Amino acid sequence: MIVAELDIFHSRPIAPTRRVALGRRNLPVEPVPGVGGVLLAGVVAHNAPIVEPELREDLVDVLDQLIAGERVVQPRVRHRFQSDIVGLTHSPQRLLAIDGVLEFDLEDGLGRPVQLALGAVYAAASLPVVVRTKVLESLRGALVWSDPLDSRFVSFVLDGRAVDLSAYRSWDDPVSWALETLGIQSDVDDGTPKRVVQRRFRTLLRQAHPDHGGGDDAAATRIADLTEARRILLAR
Repeated sequence: MIVAELDIFHSRPIAPTRRVALGRRNLPVEPVPGVGGVLLAGVVAHNAPIVEPELREDLVDVLDQLIAGERVVQPRVRHRFQSDIVGLTHSPQRLLAIDGVLEFDLEDGLGRPVQLALGAVYAAASLPVVVRTKVLESLRGALVWSDPLDSRFVSFVLDGRAVDLSAYRSWDDPVSWALETLGIQSDVDDGTPKRVVQRRFRTLLRQAHPDHGGGDDAAATRIADLTEARRILLAR
């Protein structure tokens, strides 16, 4: 079962221009950093040790800027981050649950290590602000990991917490999860109208706000889920 996934798009290693973009993203972050954070940290830990030393220093600087909430001027680490994926190659990165154990499935044969690490960093930076810093800090810790990506690494990223994989079974069917999260009872063949998704999102977002009585931690998780559900339904 796929519990988290990310498609990183990038220019070919021999291309004269160096670019990075993001495609499909299923990155659950509950409780933060969640299995989505585990996947992103795994991509960084897998690739960072073989990034050229001078580029690795720049990668650390980018992470520190993002954690501090600063704007990252492009290009960085000799690559430009963009939204357009036309003409780029993609490398799928997945986190699987196999017999109750998390295993990484990381495509690393098509892009340079720095491109894949950068893609994971920018994916973390694109998460809702309420969870972004914690996930980015997990990636910062992954930069110094030098051992295999095994159960010890997962525990390291999750601060020793165990993962309840039953909570992520819906990520085999992200659309159904998104519909359930937004409380939309059924879908039509050509997709739920965007106005329905937006209206339901705004209603639930107001209800989830701490000013309406929810605790800060619970509100942050709920807002992150609502935001991701909206993104999935509007991206179709």
